[in-house]
Amino acid sequence: MSTVPHFINGERVEGEGELPVFNPATGEVVAKVPVPSPAMVSDVVEMAIEASTRWRSSTLSSRTNILFAFRHLLVEHSDELARIITREHGKTHADAKGEVARGIENVEYACGLTEHLKGGFSSQVADGVDVHSVREPVGVVAAITPFNFPIMVPLWMTANALASGNVVILKPSERDPSVSLRVAELLSEAGLPAGVFNVLHGNSATVKLLLEHPGIDAVSFVGSTPVARFIYETGTRNGKRVQALGGAKNHMVVLPDADLDIAADAAINAGYGSAGERCMAISVLVAVGGVADPLIEKITERLDRLNVGAGDDPSSDFGPVITREHRDRIIDYVATATDDDITVVRDGTGLAERPGFFVGPCLLDGVRPGTRAYDDEIFGPVLGVARVRDYAEAVGLVNSNPYGNGVAIFTRDGHAARAFSRDVHVGMIGVNVPIPVPIATYSFGGWKNSLFGHSHIYGPEGFAFYTRAKVITTRWPQPSESQIDLGFPTTR
Repeated sequence: MSTVPHFINGERVEGEGELPVFNPATGEVVAKVPVPSPAMVSDVVEMAIEASTRWRSSTLSSRTNILFAFRHLLVEHSDELARIITREHGKTHADAKGEVARGIENVEYACGLTEHLKGGFSSQVADGVDVHSVREPVGVVAAITPFNFPIMVPLWMTANALASGNVVILKPSERDPSVSLRVAELLSEAGLPAGVFNVLHGNSATVKLLLEHPGIDAVSFVGSTPVARFIYETGTRNGKRVQALGGAKNHMVVLPDADLDIAADAAINAGYGSAGERCMAISVLVAVGGVADPLIEKITERLDRLNVGAGDDPSSDFGPVITREHRDRIIDYVATATDDDITVVRDGTGLAERPGFFVGPCLLDGVRPGTRAYDDEIFGPVLGVARVRDYAEAVGLVNSNPYGNGVAIFTRDGHAARAFSRDVHVGMIGVNVPIPVPIATYSFGGWKNSLFGHSHIYGPEGFAFYTRAKVITTRWPQPSESQIDLGFPTTR
């Protein structure tokens, strides 16, 4: 049984394998992950601090060249990276390649670091006085990433953090860790100095050690809301800058004037892609007025044609979920839905009889606040339909939900779409777009219980999070000029 090594100070570092890594399509253990000792975690942070003193002084042009080279290597190895993801996560090869492509977008954005890190300059704010600002790296960043996007989310964090002059310690999910090792090797091949990017495996105890170590200056996290809250509270209590993105319960509102064929296609794509294991997946379809029955009919027609199988099978539309425990949890939500007077329109839980961790597409009609299937983030191939009377009730449903990650509206009415964009309390909104993940020039992040901390991830807010502003006021007096003035300095 192979063990996935750490990558520390430019080298693979072996450890004793403890945590199992499964192939979700077969249920077999394909590797094991080491858990570092507290002493090793401390040694890695101290090494990163030392590396930070050198990397923060690197030129912007050298960082740019490295990131350009890294981008080229990611493209060149995209098929290999996708295969690694499929083997350990289970998503289809096409879906995994799409994940790699979205990660590359963020590397491309970071390549413009000379523009993103520009400061400001104000000349002659007072007689002989100039003021300018610069942005400097925060230091050592701990990146704690989820299983569902094992390369995209690390690239969201890493690209901007490295471009800003920070050193990164990536703690990837122990569920699918191998692609992080390849990222580290490709960064090294691109010319990144040893110690600037490190991969440290482990478990929740490892995360806690990083959160408490005084050498960690900033923490980026994506995962569930309970863990995000813990990360935020623990990190900030220990004096760190923290961005912690949590869970979601994304709604897709369909107005009576919508094109129902387009809406049904979108519901299938956004509800069941990657087996629903996306923080931007649509999990609640809000049917306004009388559209529920015809829309459900169109969805079931499409749903019944879906093929669920191994991710490396080109005929598969989506693959297994990540673990046996998660599969059983999803099944329980479907099995108990009728207890809440929810109609199970399609029950895909019979696929659990296969080897591996499979759940077929499930469709529930009548989900509503107060039912488990509505209130909880199921994170699986389960789409719920909520029926509401009108637009106002739809908006009220979205806004009363404790999550605020993503939302979509399907309509032909431009006024309704514009009003919806202003009325809902959600961070990312799609108009006839079911998964409104922003491009790299904007930032990704939700509201309410979907985000702890003020900063969204990647894009402009990413550079702001990984840097600190420094303002310098300069005055060069004439050689003979001398005066004493104990008053508060002004610009007048």
